[in-house]
Order: sequence, then structure tokens, then C-alpha cells
Amino acid sequence: MSPTPDPSPLAGLPQQDEEQRLRELGYRPVLARRMGGFGNFAISFSVISILSGCMTLYGFGLNTGGPAVMLWGWAGVGLFVLCVGLALAEVTSAYPTSGALYYMADRLGGRRWGWYTGWLNLLGLLGAIAGIDYGAALFAGAFANLRWGIEPTPGLTMLIFCAILLLHAVLNLFGVRLVSLLNSVSVWWHLAGVALIVGALVIVPDHHQSPSFVFTEFVNGTGWENPVYVAAIGLLLAQYTFSGYDASAHLSEETAHASVAASRGIVRAIWVSWLAGFVLLAGLTFAIQDYDGTRTTATGVPPAQIMLDGLGTDGAAALLLVVIAAQLFCGNAEVAAASRMVFAFSRDGALPGSHLWRKVSARTQTPVAAVWLSVAVACVLALPSLYSATAYQAVTAINVIGITPAYAIPVFLRLRAGDRFQAGPWHLGRWSRPVGWIAVVWVACVTVLFCLPQVSPVTVESMNYAVVALAVVLLLASVWWYVARRSYGTPSTGVYGSGRDQADLAEGIV
Repeated sequence: MSPTPDPSPLAGLPQQDEEQRLRELGYRPVLARRMGGFGNFAISFSVISILSGCMTLYGFGLNTGGPAVMLWGWAGVGLFVLCVGLALAEVTSAYPTSGALYYMADRLGGRRWGWYTGWLNLLGLLGAIAGIDYGAALFAGAFANLRWGIEPTPGLTMLIFCAILLLHAVLNLFGVRLVSLLNSVSVWWHLAGVALIVGALVIVPDHHQSPSFVFTEFVNGTGWENPVYVAAIGLLLAQYTFSGYDASAHLSEETAHASVAASRGIVRAIWVSWLAGFVLLAGLTFAIQDYDGTRTTATGVPPAQIMLDGLGTDGAAALLLVVIAAQLFCGNAEVAAASRMVFAFSRDGALPGSHLWRKVSARTQTPVAAVWLSVAVACVLALPSLYSATAYQAVTAINVIGITPAYAIPVFLRLRAGDRFQAGPWHLGRWSRPVGWIAVVWVACVTVLFCLPQVSPVTVESMNYAVVALAVVLLLASVWWYVARRSYGTPSTGVYGSGRDQADLAEGIV
């Protein structure tokens, strides 16, 4: 199975034609189109960030199925996610706007489809910022504990988290060129980091686990008795990591040749992460010295314990710095993607105070207010972590349960539209419908799966808050619909948009 991007001259669209395409979709270009194809791929690869997702939820994987589920689950989930990415890339090629998923749903299904898709996507993106940067703060706390014996208390972790959010906000204010540069560096940092971590864990430790342990050992620390159920919920590690590749679509208004480059960016980010992530998980698992000691490590970060046991304090500290830097790259890319979603959703009048959040700096052509709103909401989402260890799992749930369904909605609507859908220059050809239906069914399954309880017995501390997060998002979106339904709306295609839209947009350039 392989996509068949159109080899016609459309694949080499000049930049001015992309600007004309944006006008045809109803928007006047106001963002700087300074990102190339590699930069567009790099932002999705950075947001997926195998050194963030795999590392952060590795401890979850140790308890929920163990090595066998982590390795084979990664392989299987990656294949299905690639189908989702291929199907989404096809729709992205037809609608290369910063609004991405919600704009596609609006055009293919109507205003309400766009509205609910937008809110799911937005809450997922904001939850992702909180999850990624709080994860980086946890690893920074583990590093401080390892090097200086500082206890990583919830208060200290929250201070580090806020400092990371501030750093990412400031970096994103300098414009998309800096964001693109950092993401390009991030690609090589991630790949070199995986090679360094796996290489060190292969060469230095005297003892390694056997292949039968790594690929067949099943561990159930959940309290549930059914191994099939445990293996199913153990897929969360992979599915959580494989999210955020819509970043390529959200940056399409800032990407040259976006009708092709954004689609390629989505697909390449997934398959490169798929291969590199499998190598990383295998390298970590082979290097486990004490399974129970790793699960219950005092550092709070099982991969740090694996490095400590296998490489000693200095080696573990050095590799932790590599991981932390990768997580910082990841969080910075996620802030860029989320802020563009805030900008686009506000441009169409969907958010409270939309006239503020769609403002664009005349100097950097960056949505400054949207950047600050994104990090502020992410900070609020993580505040309960001061009082409960379960809160971080809830933030992770907000990310997964918000963003995963949003991927499938445009694909489903494209399938429903049939021949009425006008494909862009990058498309799947005869594979479009089978790949699309595989994507939709997979997303439907994992959405239900990730609402199920993960630990038994189910208590306030152990409850899976994904279903609560989903219900709250849908309730808030429904309530706000009746307040903002008159102001919300994507512009008619073929024109810049309504006079109100364009006048407000012009006023928003500051």
C-alpha cells in the first residue's frame, strides 16, 4: 500500500499559487509562509516525539501488559495510525489551512461538524501542551534527584513546568522561522538521541534480558484478571505517543507548497517515529536489570532507573539530559500547533474573545495572543497535579480523547462525500476508501478503549478520567454553540470571507 501523490506540476506549486488557493478557501493570507517541506515534517515529528511519549508512559507499559504488549502493541498501533495519517493527509491536501481538522469537517459536513471537531481538536492540543511540558518537568525533577538529591515534590515540579511553558511561549513569539529551525534541529536530536541511548544500553551493561523476555513476557499489575483486556488498555502507550501529527496541517498556511508538503509531513512523521520508537522501546526493555525495582523506582521515572542501573549515575544523567532536551523541542512544537489552532478558530469566531486571539503581529506575523492563551490554558489544566498524582493521567486523557476522534471526523466525512470530494494534488487514488475506513474503525475502537478503567479496583485515585474529559468537552461545546453560533462560521469558498471577517482580521494585525 502506498500513497500516489500526483506527479503533475501541482506537486511543485509555486508559493503564490498556494496563497491563491488560501484565498479560494476564503481566507486572506496574514501568516508568514517561511517554512519548507522538511520543517513541516519536523514539527509533526517533534510533536509525536518518541523521546517524550515513550519515555513518559514507559512505566504505564511496565504495569499494563509489560514488554510483550509494549513492543507488539507499538508495531500494531503504528500500522493503524499510519492508515489514519494517510487518510488525513489526503484531506489536508484539499484544505491546507491553519484550522485544519475543523475546517475540513465544516466544509465536508457542515457547521456543527466543524464546531465539535474544532473543540475536540483544540482541547486535545491544549491538553497535549500540558502533558508534554509536565512530563518534561517530571524528567527534570528526576535529573535533579539523580545529580543533587533534590526531592522532586509536586510544588517543585509545578515550578519547573511553569518555567518550561514560559520558555516555549517566548520562543514562539519570535516567528515561524525560528520555530522551523528548532524543529529541524529536533529531528536530528531525536534520531541521534535514540541511537545514543540504545547504543549505550546495548554496549555498557553486563546483563541484558533475553529476546523471549522482551517479546513475549506479559506482566499484569493492573488488578484486572482478563489478559486480553489488560493488553488492550496497554495500547495507550503507543496511541498516546502517536498523536499530534496534525501539526503539519495547522502550520500549512506558513508552509511553502503546503498542498503537498503538509500531507507528506504527516505521513513521514508517523513512519519515521514508528521505526525509531520500536528501536527505542526494544533498547530500553533489553536493558532492564531489575523489573520490579524499575517499576517502583524512587526517581518516579522508570527509564531513568534503567539508565541508572545500566550506566551508573553519570551516564544516566547525561542521557536524561538528552531526553529532557527532546521533550523541550516537543513542547515547543506543540505550542506552535496549538496557537495556530487558537488563531484559526478565533478567526472564524468560535472562541470567547475571538477578536483578541486572532490578532497577528505585523513584525513577526505570529499570532501572539494565541500563543499566550495556549500556554495559560495548559498551565491551568495541570494545576490539579499539585494535589493528586492522578491528575497527570487525566491531562493525558484530555489529549488522547480529544485529539484522536478529531482525526477521524474529516476522514469519515470525506468517505461520506464520495465523488463530491475534490482531492488535492496529494491523494491515495484507489486506496482512498479502504485506507479511510480502516482509519475510521480504528479510531472508533480506541476512543471506546481509552474510556475504560485501567486499574482495579476503580477509585477516585485510579479512575480513568478520559470519559469525564470527553463529556466535559462535548458539554462545553454544546453550551457555547448556543451562545456563539451566530458569530461562528467559516467563510464561503472562493472569496476572502464576509466583510465582517475580513475587517476584523485586518484590525487584528498589530
